[in-house]
Amino acid sequence: MAQGFDAIIIGTGQAGPALAARLAGAGMKTAVIERARFGGTCVNTGCIPTKTLIASAYAAQLARRAAEYGVTIGGPVAVDMKQVKARKDEISGRSSNGVEQWMRGLENVTVYQGHARFESAHSVRVNGELLEADRIFVNVGGRALVPPMPGLDQVPYLTNSSMMEVDFLPEHLIIVGGSYIGLEFGQMYRRFGARVTVVEKGSRLIQREDEDVSQAVLEILEREGIEIRLNANCLSARREGDHIAVGLDCSDGARDVHGSHLLLAVGRVPNTEDLGLDQAGVETDARGYIQVDEQLRTNVPGIWALGDCNGRGAFTHTSYNDYEIVAANLLDNDPRKVTDRIAAYAMFIDPPLGRAGMTEAEARQSGRRLLVGSRPMSRVGRAVEKGESQGFMKVVVDADTRMILGAAILGVTGDEVIHSLLDIMYAKAPYTTISRAMHIHPTVSELVPTLLQELRLQA
Repeated sequence: MAQGFDAIIIGTGQAGPALAARLAGAGMKTAVIERARFGGTCVNTGCIPTKTLIASAYAAQLARRAAEYGVTIGGPVAVDMKQVKARKDEISGRSSNGVEQWMRGLENVTVYQGHARFESAHSVRVNGELLEADRIFVNVGGRALVPPMPGLDQVPYLTNSSMMEVDFLPEHLIIVGGSYIGLEFGQMYRRFGARVTVVEKGSRLIQREDEDVSQAVLEILEREGIEIRLNANCLSARREGDHIAVGLDCSDGARDVHGSHLLLAVGRVPNTEDLGLDQAGVETDARGYIQVDEQLRTNVPGIWALGDCNGRGAFTHTSYNDYEIVAANLLDNDPRKVTDRIAAYAMFIDPPLGRAGMTEAEARQSGRRLLVGSRPMSRVGRAVEKGESQGFMKVVVDADTRMILGAAILGVTGDEVIHSLLDIMYAKAPYTTISRAMHIHPTVSELVPTLLQELRLQA
C-alpha cells in the first residue's frame, strides 16, 4: 500500500530543506528523503568544512608572519592536524545536525532515511516503502569526478569528500586540477606545512577566468612555495614504493612528479545515475544532469530538479536560489526564473577572488564597446595597512548603456566587496550610481567608486 503525500523531496542540500519548510508551512503533507548526511555537499564536504580548514590555514600563515606586524611568538609555528580536523568536524557536524533536527521537527513533514528510486512519474520507493505524490522535487547534488586516468585504479587517491577525513599532514600532496577546489586545498595544505604540487592539463590555472586573473593567482600561489605544473596533457598514475608518481607528459619541465598523496580535483558529476529517472521518464543530458526549464521543471509534469543535479549552477547560493524560484512560482504567484540571476561566485584562496557577471574576454566576444577599469590592491590603503596587498580589482562596463557587465576582485575581502557591484547590476542601474557614491574610509570598498571613475574605453 503506497503512502500518499502532497510533495516528495529527494535530498537535503541547500534547496530541499528550505522548500520542505515552505511546502509544509503551506499545509502540504511532505516527505523528505535523505540517504546519507543531512545538509548536502556544502555542510558536509564543501563550503562549511573547507572554509573552516582555510581559516585554520590562515591562522597558521598569519602566525608565521607575526614579526612583520611587530608581534613576537616564541618558537616555530606548529599545526596540530588532529585538532584542525576536530574543529572542522565540530562546526560541520553542528550544521548537519541542525538541518536534520529542523526537518524532523517540522509539522506536516515525514523524514525517510534511505536511498530513493523512482518507480513512476509520481511514485518513489525508499527502504521498501512506496511513496506517491503529484509533486516531486529532486535535490540530490553531485560528487567529485574520478577521471579515466591510466593507472588510477592502482594507486590510492583522495577527493574533496575523503579529504575531510584526513587528520595528518601529507609529506607531499599532488593535486590534479588547477581550478577552484584544487587551488583552495593546495594553498591550505601548503600553509599547514606540506609540500604541494598542482598539476593542470591546460595552459593556465582557472581557465574560465581572464588571463590576468589566472596569472595573478599563479604568482600568489608560487610565492607561497606551491609548485604549479601546466600543460600536463597526458596524465597517468603509478606506485613507486611508498609513494605515488604522476606522469605528466608536459611540454616543459620534468616528465613526472612524485608525492606521498594524490588529490583529484577535476570537476563534479551529478548523483543521478541510480535514481531510476528512466522509470519516471525524466530526461538528462549526456553528463547525467537533469534537464530543466527556466522554472526548474523537468520534461515530466510534476517533477522539478534543484541544485547541482540540474546543471544550472554548481554552488550553494545557486541551489538556494533554485528553492526561491520554485517556491515563488508555486506558492507566491511570483513568476521568477533562472535567467533572472547573474553569475556570481568566489574562489576562497587568500586573498580571495570575487566574481560577478561576464569576464572581460566574454564581454569582448559579445561585440560591445567596453569601458574597463583596473587597480592593483597595492593602491588600496586598507590592504596595505593589513599587509595583504596582493591582487587587483577590475570592472567591465558597456560603453553605450553604462551598465556594469562584470567584475573581478582578487584581493583582501574581494569576496565581500564584489557584492556592491553585483547589487548595482541587479538594480539595472548605470555604473555612475556607485562611482558617485561616498564610501567609508579606510575600507577596500572605498576604492570601487575610484576604480569606476578611471574607466577607459578599450580598442
